[in-house]
Amino acid sequence: MELSSYYPVICTDKVAESRDFYVERFGFEVTFEADWYVSLRRGAYELALLDHAHPTLPEAYRKRAAGVLLNFEVADVDAEWRRLVVDGGLKPELELRSEDFGQRHFIVADPTGVLIDVITNIEPTEEYAAQYA
Repeated sequence: MELSSYYPVICTDKVAESRDFYVERFGFEVTFEADWYVSLRRGAYELALLDHAHPTLPEAYRKRAAGVLLNFEVADVDAEWRRLVVDGGLKPELELRSEDFGQRHFIVADPTGVLIDVITNIEPTEEYAAQYA
């Protein structure tokens, strides 16, 4: 199979609120918009939002996204912590911290409850370094 594109689609009951969140907080641009679907892009990265009750989804799957975690790797997680949490007022679901497995990160949630893990990779401890390929 040859892929021409790949991107997550978040099923939500808050399409407009989620659009504003990703545009204002993470710099995405709207590339298509209907009241039930929004396509977003930031450089090479894409993300879409879909009204969870829309008939384009099989009826048994018309639910809000749950158990989803998006990783946003950034150059300076401390600067993003200040921008998004300290100055921006987002509630952290996980406070800024460094992990032995090689990440400094924090987690916030979008309006639907999708978690966003904002990460800067750091040196792992010796215990974890051996697990990297």
